Amino acid sequence: MNRTTLSLIAGATALAAVTGFAAVSAPDPGSAEQRTGAAATLPVERTGLLCPRPSTSDLAETTYTSFAPVTEGADGKGTAVLRAAAQQSAPDDDGTSEDGKDGENGSADEKDEGDEKGEKDAAKDDTAGKPVLQLQEPGKPVTAEADGADAPALVGTADGRFASGWTAQQTTEVAAGTGRGLQGVACSAADTQFWFPGASTDGSRTDYIHLTNPDDSAAVVDIELYGKDGELETTVGEGITVKPRSAEPVLLSTLTAEKQTDVTVHVVVRSGRVGAAVQALDDETGGDWLPASADPSGRLVLPGIPKDATAVRLVAFTPGDADVDLKVRLASPSGLITPAGNETLHVKGGMTAAFDLGDLTRGEAGSLVLTAPDGSVPVVAAVRVLRGEGGKQESAFIPAARPVEMRATALDNTAEGTTLSVTAPEGDAEIKVTASAGTKGGTPQTKTYSIKSGTTQDIEAPVPAGLKGSYALTVETRAGGPVYASRTLASTEGGVPFFTVQPLPDDRGMVAVPDASENLSVLQR
Repeated sequence: MNRTTLSLIAGATALAAVTGFAAVSAPDPGSAEQRTGAAATLPVERTGLLCPRPSTSDLAETTYTSFAPVTEGADGKGTAVLRAAAQQSAPDDDGTSEDGKDGENGSADEKDEGDEKGEKDAAKDDTAGKPVLQLQEPGKPVTAEADGADAPALVGTADGRFASGWTAQQTTEVAAGTGRGLQGVACSAADTQFWFPGASTDGSRTDYIHLTNPDDSAAVVDIELYGKDGELETTVGEGITVKPRSAEPVLLSTLTAEKQTDVTVHVVVRSGRVGAAVQALDDETGGDWLPASADPSGRLVLPGIPKDATAVRLVAFTPGDADVDLKVRLASPSGLITPAGNETLHVKGGMTAAFDLGDLTRGEAGSLVLTAPDGSVPVVAAVRVLRGEGGKQESAFIPAARPVEMRATALDNTAEGTTLSVTAPEGDAEIKVTASAGTKGGTPQTKTYSIKSGTTQDIEAPVPAGLKGSYALTVETRAGGPVYASRTLASTEGGVPFFTVQPLPDDRGMVAVPDASENLSVLQR
């Protein structure tokens, strides 16, 4: 094998490690590409996304949305398809279990015709593998709807012209009961480690960790829980098997006898890879999805706390043994300020710490910026946000986010009830925001915005001309930064302020590929 081949393999291997699974090819001399030094910046050619099972409520109404922005230099062909994760069959009479995965044709395993449960499982397996959403062209989102508790977890792949920037979202409205409200989550790539500060095993909460396996082999997962005094004793948290192409919801309160209000969940995959997200449901204050926090770091940004938040609770955790005093600042529309009474927050090593910050934003856009001294102690964090008063409150979660390095997209936006919040905590930035065509019609619109250093702005995002249906908002960093962003969807039902917040991570749709003449053989083992 020559050194040129080794160089290309090294680039592709690094990409796969970052994106879950992705692929690029050698640069086409005739393709549109941006060069930085010896590297070509090219569109990703294959990627994957996983969406957890939306709800266990019969009252749930779920909308799935899929979208890929138009990307210069992308392949002219391709597909982007989301399918229901295959369900596993019921145990046979002899106690054994057959593998119910069905590949592309969606056929169910043979069942005993007299077994009513088997018939129900077969009916579920008939839907597995069939497309739920399939894109027709870049720049135009598509949607699908599902009602009740049978809405499935989804597994999907995109290649060619759809792979770069492919994004999917599920938004669920639950009219009543535990977790009532608006619940939204962006579908994510598979990985091998996740941190979720802000979960709970308290009696008033029903929190599930949803694990989705996209592969043809089983994944083995460990779930660790950390409370206010350190790691909680768990009974069945180790060696959890997630069957091939299936989804496994695990109720956190079944893993430990300890009831704690604030818990940090650490998911470690021993073999294989999974997608993971926590669904946090409350008896009184509704519920939402808690996405994974950004990787442990000495500097964290939690973007887009709603301006009308009535209560903000910060949950932080440091994985090491060292304590840390976090410096807390709020990036407001006028700049960075220090919240009175919460200048620093003490977090003990290996223990989950929680702090009530009250109505932190006081009617203005805001983002939290947390800093460890010299950035020496890594931390993960999330906030739980309440809107409304008394018995008409709703909750949502904002984890520490990754910056929008090049581009990010939020889906399922409507002309009313969408708020795009952008912060540039370290330096002035310029961004371009594009509103896509609508799912049922409309013409894309684009605007450019300047974000001053240290500020958070709730911007008036563009809306497609002649909009019909919902649309996508794509944020691109044009200069300066780093930039962090989140999107809030809100509505009012029966006097309750339903809402959900999703941070916008970079879509990782572009990758720097070493020039064929560059020698990276020293990276090979």
